[in-house]
Amino acid sequence: EIIEAIRYLESPNFYTKQEDPLPNNIWLGAADDVIFRKRGVEFVDGTAPGFAAIAGAAPTPEIAKKIAIELQEKNLYIFMCAEHEGRRFSEQLVEAGVQIGWPTRLVSFGPDITAAVFAMGFACRVAMAFGGIKPGDFRKNLIYNKDRTFAFVMPLGFVSDEWYANAAGAINWGFPTIADTPIPEILPTGICTYEHVVSNIPHDQIVQRAVEVRGLKVQVANVPIPVSYGPAFEGERVRGEDIYLECGGGRTHAVEWVTSKNMDEVEDGRVDVIGPDLDQIKPPAQLPLAIVAEVAGRQMQEDFEPILERQIHHLINYAQGIMHIGQRDIAWLRVGKGAVEKGFKLAHLGKILYAKFHQDFGAIFDKVQVKIYTEKEKVDQMLQQARDVYRKRDARIEGMTDETTDIFYSCTLCQSFAPNHVCVISPERTGLCGAYNWMDCKASFEINPTGPNQPVQKGEILDPKLGQWKGVNDFVFKASRQKIDHYNFYSLVYDPMTTRGCCECIAAILPLTNGVMTVNRDYMGMTPCGMKFTTLAGSVGGG
Repeated sequence: EIIEAIRYLESPNFYTKQEDPLPNNIWLGAADDVIFRKRGVEFVDGTAPGFAAIAGAAPTPEIAKKIAIELQEKNLYIFMCAEHEGRRFSEQLVEAGVQIGWPTRLVSFGPDITAAVFAMGFACRVAMAFGGIKPGDFRKNLIYNKDRTFAFVMPLGFVSDEWYANAAGAINWGFPTIADTPIPEILPTGICTYEHVVSNIPHDQIVQRAVEVRGLKVQVANVPIPVSYGPAFEGERVRGEDIYLECGGGRTHAVEWVTSKNMDEVEDGRVDVIGPDLDQIKPPAQLPLAIVAEVAGRQMQEDFEPILERQIHHLINYAQGIMHIGQRDIAWLRVGKGAVEKGFKLAHLGKILYAKFHQDFGAIFDKVQVKIYTEKEKVDQMLQQARDVYRKRDARIEGMTDETTDIFYSCTLCQSFAPNHVCVISPERTGLCGAYNWMDCKASFEINPTGPNQPVQKGEILDPKLGQWKGVNDFVFKASRQKIDHYNFYSLVYDPMTTRGCCECIAAILPLTNGVMTVNRDYMGMTPCGMKFTTLAGSVGGG
């Protein structure tokens, strides 16, 4: 830690200090507060159950790539440092053509073993920021990380004394070591959940063995496509010479539409491609595209259509080698050459939606079939139909106000980070993270009646100007564990709603100007109130 602190002081530009590597520098250094808080939500919703701290290098770049992809498929972050015989795991991934950086969860912390402290620091910050652990309370830090931050050390290559010391230190976080070389093992259960040090594991078994030793329960989506699939691939980009097919993005029309049908009109699992597929075109190709998912079910409602539609973006992005941006009639899709070489076709987009819609939203529908159009005439026809539906939806949602409904919805998803924080979401007020609106919560409650989004009866209105209701206050008092007995929806000054540090924006009063400023979390600079976003988040967040 001291060595790395000195490096930051003497060589301030040694690390990129951003999410992505530079062409001439792949070393990212420690995660700053913006990156840390941005990635924190992934530890709340379970998309990132833990991380693997890899030191050294694999025998070949191909083996390194295989290990990395296998870890990504289990939705783990991979923190990399140190060298073995002049080779480094992160450099091997670059050589193998793998995109590294925070967006793909392949984080190249630094070239030396001392950069392992960044992984341990990340774990400490998780415990302090989200678990309420006080600095210096090593016992509670161990308990929190052992039970909540599922991580392990994976040394690849000769384990030096310095590597031993770092691995031994990691045990104090409850993180075991799984090595590919014959080092002394520590098998009895004690500080760690199961074994402490397991050695001499073959490379084709090391990931699965590490998951078993750590006691990590990973949910891997079983999607029937020929490329790897999982949240770790969501940040991947397909650029330039890698493009096999491009749809939308201003070059062609691209539209996505989820529509309800009668039960007898839908054949569950059917996927039709109307027009040329990937095996009938040559790169680099451009085609119009319409993805139409027809859904039927006893619980299906028109209000749920945009909820399912919004999922198309990230569900398609989870496929390795596929890039998706936008939604509705401003979608943009790119398919990489590597995906096509593995056998990927446009029909697999439909298989993704079929599998994931059933896995994630099976409670609100019974059957889904997907039609993918690449013929211009058909795409134009679907585009016009979809736009007519979009206009009707927008008119319905825009017409809703807080006065038009007697029911709001709670969101307690962030209580694992901020135990006393409770969002109450109304038609005119989204969740503070920006990810949930009133319609989303309504659908979420239908899908999971015991989940974090519960209906809240407004009850008697106590203050129409500030926005306070008795039913909301009663719910918040109970849901906050009797810590918050009331708050207002429409005031920055008088008892505003609780928040946590991962809110989308922060608004603050500027007394000297008799005004209000708002700063979003992506803004890195100083604000007129004299604090950056990260400092403001620390002062307003936490519940």
